[in-house]
Amino acid sequence: MQYIPPSSLRGHDLAPLLAARGLDADWIGLNDFDPYSPQNVARYTYLRAAELVPHHYRTAIPTLPELRTWIDGLAATALEAQQERDAPMATVINGPSLLLLGPVGTGKTYEAYGAMRQLAVFGVRAQWAATTAADLYAALRPRHGIDSEAEFRQFRDAPLLLIDDLGAERKPTEFTEEVNFRLINYRYEHHMPTLITSNADAGQLRERLGGRVTSRLREMCERVAIKGDDRRRRAA
Repeated sequence: MQYIPPSSLRGHDLAPLLAARGLDADWIGLNDFDPYSPQNVARYTYLRAAELVPHHYRTAIPTLPELRTWIDGLAATALEAQQERDAPMATVINGPSLLLLGPVGTGKTYEAYGAMRQLAVFGVRAQWAATTAADLYAALRPRHGIDSEAEFRQFRDAPLLLIDDLGAERKPTEFTEEVNFRLINYRYEHHMPTLITSNADAGQLRERLGGRVTSRLREMCERVAIKGDDRRRRAA
């Protein structure tokens, strides 16, 4: 674990995230020179997560109770595993997944990136990969000079994975169905935490993702329905 000086997190607006854990803003700046201290693990993990968070969501904070419970559960499991193995730090490896369902513009992506930021300051190592479903398919389409299987493994093997807008395609192709099944099935079988957003409602998931994928999502994910109007339209 690399040691990260406290000053590297200035300007990231972490106070609300820390306050949600009952900590003040000075906690993460404790300078004990221990690369495995919870504060340094939080600094290191947050900087890695911040590289994946789009600028639009740089101050996102999770508000859904189910999302906070999921975050707390992942961290608790990582801490228990650390004690059992007598490991130098806690790392999120296994755990349940979460599926956020709701119409366009109801804040699903905001909540997802807020969860990424919140878990990052918990003091446990959480290694994320993040993509939209459309970008995932684009990255995996066969093309000259690109090892599509190597690209696929980056998402398949990520300890934590965010997939935004899964099921946005109303008419899935054979290619997207194969990608969806291979990815979801692997993470289902290995109990790898996956955070998924979709604007398809529960009744549309089977139609857009197929029965095999939908069946696995039902077992591996807690489903959270988000209701409301399109926030982007209101802002405009």
